[in-house]
Amino acid sequence: MKEISRRCLVCILPAGAAAAPLLAAAPAHAKGKKIIKARKVKKGKVVAKRGVVVTQPKKGAFRVFSATCTHQGCRVSSVDRKEIGCACHGSRFSSKNGFVLAGPATKDLPPVDFVIEDGVLYLA
Repeated sequence: MKEISRRCLVCILPAGAAAAPLLAAAPAHAKGKKIIKARKVKKGKVVAKRGVVVTQPKKGAFRVFSATCTHQGCRVSSVDRKEIGCACHGSRFSSKNGFVLAGPATKDLPPVDFVIEDGVLYLA
């Protein structure tokens, strides 16, 4: 008898309840990539390789936003407990919710879905 791989097994199972438990068993970060260890985010950090900015406006409360400024697409360059800054044209965003604090940007930084598992932030 030919051995069937797990991927192949999922493909041949009939649609319905049998496939759901296999998919649900995957860890929360299975589809996402590691962003950063939570302990490395003091006030905030731009994680260029993931294209995100991670903030910690209050101890233990993390937020993740796109690191692309909504004005002209520059990468944000600074972050602290209160603000995320873009050095290209001076736009400032709230580190709590990504809202525009000062232009020329007129759109907020979009939030990025993430999960925290064992002290590590992952893209969701």
